[in-house]
Amino acid sequence: MEEKKGRSAGRPAVKSGKRSFKIDIRFTEEEFTVILGLEKTLGMKRADIIRMRVMQQSGQLMVNARDLIAKLDVLGAELGRIGNNINQLARYANTLNKRGLLSPQIIERYNRLIADYIIIQQKLEVVLRKIIRAKSQ
Repeated sequence: MEEKKGRSAGRPAVKSGKRSFKIDIRFTEEEFTVILGLEKTLGMKRADIIRMRVMQQSGQLMVNARDLIAKLDVLGAELGRIGNNINQLARYANTLNKRGLLSPQIIERYNRLIADYIIIQQKLEVVLRKIIRAKSQ
């Protein structure tokens, strides 16, 4: 009989791509129920489902919701202040115009505030579009 060297039975050794790192994670009951549902629906192991979801979405932008909301609050407050200034200036300009005292400096100031407001609003729209695109991929 031939003599076999080394392991003769069992699973062959993995040469590359061996998974040697482990991460422990805890879920709430609701989260775990979702994972069990995916496990039954997809017919996959839990670890494979989690690995697939994490690795497929690893290139996506991750947004810290608290930071985003805080920054949007600051931006919204600034837009509100600019809008308030524009309204006050417009009211003042209308009052002066009725009296025939409207000066070019007031018109220039009004146009500058409108331009600033439009720039900030456009920046806000760009950022929001980027966030929406990143989250929908």
